Amino acid sequence: MKMETYMPAVPLRPFIKAYKIIESGDEQTNRVVPDTSFALAFRFKGQISSITEGWKTTLPAATFSGLRKSVRLFNYAAQTSALIVQFEETGLPAFFKPPLHGLFEQSISLDNFFPGSEISIVEERLSEAPDNLAKIAIVEQFLCDKLFYNKPDKLVLEAINKIHSSNGIIRIKELAKSLYISNDAFEKRFRRAVGATPKQFSSIIKLKAIIGQNPGSGSFTDIAFEHGYYDQPHFNKDFKLFTGQAPTEFFNSGLYW
Repeated sequence: MKMETYMPAVPLRPFIKAYKIIESGDEQTNRVVPDTSFALAFRFKGQISSITEGWKTTLPAATFSGLRKSVRLFNYAAQTSALIVQFEETGLPAFFKPPLHGLFEQSISLDNFFPGSEISIVEERLSEAPDNLAKIAIVEQFLCDKLFYNKPDKLVLEAINKIHSSNGIIRIKELAKSLYISNDAFEKRFRRAVGATPKQFSSIIKLKAIIGQNPGSGSFTDIAFEHGYYDQPHFNKDFKLFTGQAPTEFFNSGLYW
């Protein structure tokens, strides 16, 4: 599987983190661990299916995915290509009006948000584009046409920075207090901007920080305690939900993104 990453044009950088173009020559199953960014996938060649409990479900050509707490398995048929848009953590409200928290753990067709005729035109143009840069230009034009808001919530941005700096090990009530806002008001505001609760978001950050350490053969008990877990069984349970594998198996496999 070949994957190339591209940066967005300057006007879209406050809202888009990156574009990834994925191409599979042979059939392959890819493991995608949860992330803090919404993703929009345009498949312009072949077929992509999600795998749940051994069952394959073919995904629409344009699929929108919310934040998740659990791993996803995607099967790429031979000769399949797709363009993935990764949004910034508070970037999606610039394009989409629906309540983002309702999309948690969801992957749905893009035509739930925009007219199918518009999406069909994008898909057709992508299939005819001569190269990757031309494909990105097509998707960027689509996104620019949908851009209607460009003022991210500064309080939520500050909260996100604090969660990142603590590697997700933070008490949400104390975080809200540090921002001079009630816990209930903070939860609603955060969910509206990010698409997940502060607790769900912090959990993703915490487990991604653990994966980023790549402890290998190190003590998982020590790692669990260092990241706020009271015992290893609780850590193992969360880790397997997040990655689909036990810690040792996951770090030995290396097959994920």
